[in-house]
Formats: sequence, C-alpha cells, structure tokens
Amino acid sequence: MIRVLIADDQEMVRSALRMVVDRHDDLRVVAVAADGEQAVAATFAHRPDVIVMDVRMPRATGVEATERVLRQWPHPEPRPRVIVLTTFDLDEYVHSALRAGASGFLLKNTSPDHLADAIRTVVRGEAMLAPSVTQRLIRSFIATPPPGADDRLELLTRREMDVLLLVAEGMSNAEIGAELGLTAATVKSRLNRIFARLGATNRVQAALLAHNAGLLDRPG
Repeated sequence: MIRVLIADDQEMVRSALRMVVDRHDDLRVVAVAADGEQAVAATFAHRPDVIVMDVRMPRATGVEATERVLRQWPHPEPRPRVIVLTTFDLDEYVHSALRAGASGFLLKNTSPDHLADAIRTVVRGEAMLAPSVTQRLIRSFIATPPPGADDRLELLTRREMDVLLLVAEGMSNAEIGAELGLTAATVKSRLNRIFARLGATNRVQAALLAHNAGLLDRPG
C-alpha cells in the first residue's frame, strides 16, 4: 500500500484529490494539509511514501515545504517522494522545487489515472514530469547551469556515465537495464551512487545536470 499525503490550501481540491487517490486499491491517503507548515508537520508525523504538494500555499510555499521535508527528515530512509502540482505550464516556483528535490511535476488538470500512475512512478524512484513542461524546464536549466557541474561528472565511472546518459534521455530503470544488460537492482544501486557523487536528490536533478553539461551533445 502506497501512503499518500495531500497538501493544498483549497478544501475542494483536497477533497477531490483524496477521492482520486483513495479509489485505487494500492493507494491510501493518510493525511491532508492546508498550508506548507501543516504539510511539513503532517509529513513528519505520518511518514507518507508520497506527498502531492500544491505550489502556492500560505505560511510556507510548496517549494519551502519540500525543501524542509527532504533536508530535515527525522526518520530512517527512504524519504518521501514529492509530486508538485502547478496550475500553469511553467510556474515561477518550478525551478526552485526541482532543486529542492521534487520528483515530479503535474498540472492540476491532469487526469485521475495519470495522477495515480505518477504516484506509483515516483515511489519506484523514477521521475514524472508533465510532458508540456519537460522541454522548457530543460532549456531553462541549460541556460543557467549550476557551478561545478563538469567537476562533479568527472567523479563518475564510465558505466555510471552510461546510466546517467540514459536517465537524461528519459529512460526508466527497466529500460536502462535492458539497454545496458543490467538487472533492475544493479541500475538502482548505480543510480544511488550517481546521486551521491553528483549531490543530486533524485533522477530529475541528475538528468538536468547532464543536460546542463552538454553530455547529450557530445559524440559517443
């Protein structure tokens, strides 16, 4: 059973999201929050697997709440995954939320089944980005690459670099394993090492770092 926390400042939205999640046998809402402060407190108290987090909330934004949850997590690993909900294709907070460690971005008009699939996807350690925002996010990050990206990439082995390139191309763990002849467990283990060496929280940050460094433009 995947445990879900819903954070949104509109009661109607919280109720609708709860109905969407609870209609699936493998998903269950364990708590709701009406603002960013409540989201952090409820997450620490209920330890959900996934947080469905609104961006614009009072007291603390979804970005601030995401950063606090992931940096101050008081329990054993794993930390919860965060799916950020946004009203617009490219919200002003999206870049900050990515850097804070969000694993997914969806528009609020996404279909109920797509939301459920997104929750399952991020629990597996993969990313879920709304198709309409992905390319613009990547282009924006390329325009403002973080300092030291190439230095961090030099820490990777050749095989880890192969895995990172396939992550940057949007492949899932299963697809990477099939492409490189690796088991799912091996792919996951190598991804964890990649994240640690790059200082990345998840595959979204790692993929964007690869794009920033121009790895996909280099000859193989």
